[in-house]
Amino acid sequence: MRYVILMVTLILASCQAKEAEDHAHDAHGAHLVEGAEIPSVDATVWTDKTELFVEYPALVVGATSRFAAHFTIMERHRPVREGSLTVSLIKGENGIRNTVDSPDSPGIFKPSLQPKEAGLYQLVFELKTSTITDKIVIEGVTVYASMEDAASDLSMAEGDDGSITFLKEQAWKIDFQTAKVVEKEIYQTIPTSGRWKVSPSDYQTLIAPNSGKVNFNSGNLNEGMKVQKGQVLMSVSSAGLTSNNLSAEIQKAKAAYDQASLEYGRKKQLFESRIVPKSEFEQVEQKYLVAKSTYETLNAGYTSDGKQILTPFEGYVKSIAVDNGSFVSEGASLVTITSHKTSLLEVQVSPSYAVQLQDIHDIHYQNRSDHWSGLKATAGKVLSVGKEVESDQPLLSVFAEINDVVEMPEGSFTEVQIAFGQPKKTAVVPESALLEDYGIYSVIVELSGESFDRRPVSIGRRNGQEVEILEGVQVGEVVVTRGAYQVKMASMSGQAPAHGHEH
Repeated sequence: MRYVILMVTLILASCQAKEAEDHAHDAHGAHLVEGAEIPSVDATVWTDKTELFVEYPALVVGATSRFAAHFTIMERHRPVREGSLTVSLIKGENGIRNTVDSPDSPGIFKPSLQPKEAGLYQLVFELKTSTITDKIVIEGVTVYASMEDAASDLSMAEGDDGSITFLKEQAWKIDFQTAKVVEKEIYQTIPTSGRWKVSPSDYQTLIAPNSGKVNFNSGNLNEGMKVQKGQVLMSVSSAGLTSNNLSAEIQKAKAAYDQASLEYGRKKQLFESRIVPKSEFEQVEQKYLVAKSTYETLNAGYTSDGKQILTPFEGYVKSIAVDNGSFVSEGASLVTITSHKTSLLEVQVSPSYAVQLQDIHDIHYQNRSDHWSGLKATAGKVLSVGKEVESDQPLLSVFAEINDVVEMPEGSFTEVQIAFGQPKKTAVVPESALLEDYGIYSVIVELSGESFDRRPVSIGRRNGQEVEILEGVQVGEVVVTRGAYQVKMASMSGQAPAHGHEH
């Protein structure tokens, strides 16, 4: 009997151990199925503010799923480095939620959820940082009754579809940017070039107010130097001259002014007392006003160093017409100042486009290296369009006022596109998204957060930094606009990079 009892005890212990083995639990107490691989799910959603790429184990009743939610700020494609994330699983008016107060690592939040009931749910992500608040809703998310159901439903997991793997951690470390393919109006254009000039209203030449010797106020006065309004650039001194000596003329004018002022004061009292007639007083008053104006004009800006030359507005020194220490005559050009608030663009076009030039919609130009801008966007305007050509001037000139910051020097050339005619609505991408190989164009399409596809495209019209796509991508797809070359190189490396984070 004692052996029988011992045998039964051993059998029961063995059964309990086997039951414990068959019903293993995770750290949160949820049941785990031994040997069963948990299928994963991922999704990518773009908003105007952020991009969410989330990966998580399939949602199963009673099992805890930990999310790897990668949040990217769309502007400059930066990872979210601070703030909280709340993830909610909602069905009807009921749901569960979990909040994490900070990213687990730059750009990656790792909240967890343990669903209680199978069915279709909304999966909601609410991001709150010091600068951004965003809410992303993913509809139709399935919660499975068992791990077997999840494995069966997701068994046709995608294999190698030929896409390019480029991790978020890689994109965050480089100059990377994406943009949606949009539908916009785009015009036919005339590709040509233009030359930058300073608008005549934006520069002023300062002249010598008197004859004399030029003395620069600064030894560093040179072309291109920035100057402030009222800044003393130089002085013109007539000291030591036997004729046209400004100092002597000022003294004579001061004496005449003092004398006229005294006489004016006396005559004014006599006139007010009705002792002298009005005509006599008016003659004295006129003489006084002339003497005063003469003296003030001569004395304005005059110091012991001579007559000062002041800048009339904030800007830059365009050119200097004299040397330090040289002699100039009254009225001679000294220095030209420009404000560069507006610029003039001269575009020369073949006479064969004379008809098209009568229907100009916009002019696209590069105001700095590799950056396109346009008249419409900056409130610039077309000033004139040439109507005639000459034997020594075989091209038509178009002049446009540019209300933009131009970082290219005066006299330099820029690429120009003159948009004309009627527009058409079409799929458009930024020019920076194009990759070119021997005249064949392609773009990098973002399929999901870390999956990309190199897609050949046919291009049409160009409007500055925007290019018409005739075929290859659809409106709403997301293309890489900066960093496309790095993704292309990743496709040529021969192997997909390993993940830099745990999922």
